[in-house]
Amino acid sequence: MIGPVVAASSDVAVGLAVGIPVVVVAAVTGVVVRLRRRGRGPSGAPPVPAGPPSVEAAPVEAAPVEAAPSSVEVAPVEAVPVEAVPVEAATFRGRMGKARGLLAGYLGSVRSRQRIDGATWDDLEEALIRADVGVGATDAVLDDLRARVKAGSIVGVEALLDALKADLVSALSAGSSGLHLPVGHPAGRDAPAASDGDEEPAVDVWLFVGVNGVGKTTTVGKVASRLTGEGIRVMLAAGDTFRAAAGEQLELWSQRSGADIVRGTEGGDPSAVVFDAVQRAAARGHDLVLADTAGRLHNKVNLIEELKKIRRVAGRAPGRVTEVLLVLDATTGQNGLAQAKVFLDAVEVTGVVLTKLDGTAKGGIVVAIQRELGLPVKLVGLGEGPDDLVDFDPPAFVDALF
Repeated sequence: MIGPVVAASSDVAVGLAVGIPVVVVAAVTGVVVRLRRRGRGPSGAPPVPAGPPSVEAAPVEAAPVEAAPSSVEVAPVEAVPVEAVPVEAATFRGRMGKARGLLAGYLGSVRSRQRIDGATWDDLEEALIRADVGVGATDAVLDDLRARVKAGSIVGVEALLDALKADLVSALSAGSSGLHLPVGHPAGRDAPAASDGDEEPAVDVWLFVGVNGVGKTTTVGKVASRLTGEGIRVMLAAGDTFRAAAGEQLELWSQRSGADIVRGTEGGDPSAVVFDAVQRAAARGHDLVLADTAGRLHNKVNLIEELKKIRRVAGRAPGRVTEVLLVLDATTGQNGLAQAKVFLDAVEVTGVVLTKLDGTAKGGIVVAIQRELGLPVKLVGLGEGPDDLVDFDPPAFVDALF
């Protein structure tokens, strides 16, 4: 029994004697190879070419390491609710920064003098004209103020500016009126009698006119969105049949607002679309028809005749036209007045919708419209959102300018 044991012990000793150097050589060889791969020798110096190893290293398999069970329980992470950021309501003061910025320099110059002199009148004149109030309206306003200063009823710069603000509010409020809302609206009121003499027409009709590009179709959609939200049943009439995108755009607005829509064929008779919309609205119990119209000025004669026909057809029973709203782009300034006169010759305009007022420094065009055209500004656009089309408020408008 001792013999085999001694033999076995000798084999183990020989194995250990041979195996240990092999493992050590393999480990050293591995370090040298890794350092060579990194570009440096064992001492950190640049690698020195080495001869072939005398001992071939056997591959060493790494033993799997089992992760110790964690004693810490990870609590589930609850999603933190993200509160919706409230959208700023459209206000004149908040959205008319460009117009106010234009006047600020002139008003600051006026206040710095502490007394009314020739330079004061020059600053006020230039400020109003640059704001697109117009030469005629500017002269009328300042001539009245000069007379009152001379008479002694206005004393001091601050009193002069207060009087200017009051005069502008008065001018913009003269003849102004709100929209003729249908009877179904809480603020609805009696509308003018129908042109055909019908005593009790069932459906009110609003016509929207204006040149292409002023935001007319978008305005129709925003008005529809606003009125349907107030409980009015609205029917849209896509009367701009000469611009395919207009019908598609209005149909999108009908889906957003929940209003119904009547569309015609491309290039078809716009008055037929409006007539069908009125008939369908009456049959389905709608309160109001909002009719979009074409705005091509390159053929003024045909445009005027087309609008006259639409106006006649829309006023036939069971419909009655209660608003003809002229849509103007505020950024066009005085050019908008020339456009307006074309439509005044065609239809009896009842009011103006002024779009893109937030994007221009020429807010004074409101004064020019009121004075030159004798038309009240009923709605103004202060942004791109559906709720950014608001009722015109003269005191808030003038306060925002100053």
